[in-house]
Amino acid sequence: MKIVLCIKQVPDTSDIKWTENNTIQREGLESIINPYDVYAIEAALKLKRSYDNVEITALTMGPFQAVDMLKKTLASGVDNAILLSDKKFAAADTYATGKTIGTAIKEKLSGFDLIICGQFAIDGDTAQTGPSIANTLNIPQVTYVQEIISYENGFLKVRRELDDGTEIVRVKLPALICVLQDYFEPIRAKINGIKKAQKAVIQTYGFEDLGLSAEEIGLKGSPTYVSRAFRPEPKNVECVIFKTPEELARQIKTCIGGEND
Repeated sequence: MKIVLCIKQVPDTSDIKWTENNTIQREGLESIINPYDVYAIEAALKLKRSYDNVEITALTMGPFQAVDMLKKTLASGVDNAILLSDKKFAAADTYATGKTIGTAIKEKLSGFDLIICGQFAIDGDTAQTGPSIANTLNIPQVTYVQEIISYENGFLKVRRELDDGTEIVRVKLPALICVLQDYFEPIRAKINGIKKAQKAVIQTYGFEDLGLSAEEIGLKGSPTYVSRAFRPEPKNVECVIFKTPEELARQIKTCIGGEND
């Protein structure tokens, strides 16, 4: 099984800066790996530990500083890593990002079986990039995946976590899944993996390597327009603490105008 692991470097939310186009300025900004993508990495590594002949390629789009994040994935057990980096990719919305990444997978990673993404990215929280990649590649997708149950005969069985319950879904590969945060602690990289990652050369592609035009990528290829970006002002909300259930019950009775105990 060939897995493409789509991950993202996101800015530390305490230090966000905006460009003149009201998009997030990423160059030179302190960044972290998107928390949901940490669990996407672990989902891919679990498959590699559970089945034979699993090869994982991590892929990200962003500034050159994302190389450090990719090397961390190699240290944890990922086999290969690709960086899509070009100034023309800057300020892309989820549509342009999905098209760029989907095209890169089609052109450079043909023959893939499974694409794994995090369900959300904390810098945008739209949950649109994964589905956009699947749309570009015209493959099935399963979102809100809490657990990969099994892989057998070209089919992946997963459990989806929804607002009103759970679903067990069986999807034929090639396909894309978006995973939620889980309750386990991701495995830490071992010293041999760290040494190997330090020596690794990350393959990097720009927009000319993908056969896309400048009008299809970055800000030019993004139909989304952000009219204003701002930090919401914190609200001063009074908090009342009840030490016993009886105190809480009396307060509820007062609020609803009840008279009987």
